Amino acid sequence: MSNVVLIGMPGVGKSTVGVILAKVLGYHFVDADILIQEQEGRLLREIIEEDGVDGFIEIENRVNSRIQEENAVIATGGSVVYGKDAMENLSRIGTVVYLQLDYIDLFTRLGDLKGRGVVLREGQTLRNLFDERTPLYDKYADIVVNEAGLTVEETLDAVVEGLKKLGIAPGDRSKCRKK
Repeated sequence: MSNVVLIGMPGVGKSTVGVILAKVLGYHFVDADILIQEQEGRLLREIIEEDGVDGFIEIENRVNSRIQEENAVIATGGSVVYGKDAMENLSRIGTVVYLQLDYIDLFTRLGDLKGRGVVLREGQTLRNLFDERTPLYDKYADIVVNEAGLTVEETLDAVVEGLKKLGIAPGDRSKCRKK
């Protein structure tokens, strides 16, 4: 299957870049967080409040491990990298693009973490979360786009360039295969 999967911390623009990228590639857009909410009938923050962090991660892993799309840009939740089954599936069905942002820029962008449905354990800070997830994003990424100082358009251009380097030409579905 031929998809582009966006991973990265909350607030890096996975959904924003994903919608535009889908238009550029002629793909459809899938927001994995919305899939989770639809399947569970609850908002992300409600799932976290009611089921706890581990319960949410289990649900996220299950939902993402069952995604079967073709010619889609899939924006994942920031915690998807905790799910082994999810990441195996997403890596199998698409090219994984890590939208990377340094800690200071991320801190400036995020604001209220709880209202965003960010998966934080009791006493965990954004810095702890950033340090914990960064190696996981690196592990699964086929392409890394460092967004430092980039606009949304420049980020989009960098993603498209990365896809071209892997032989995935925008709008050419015949070449969209996992390396």
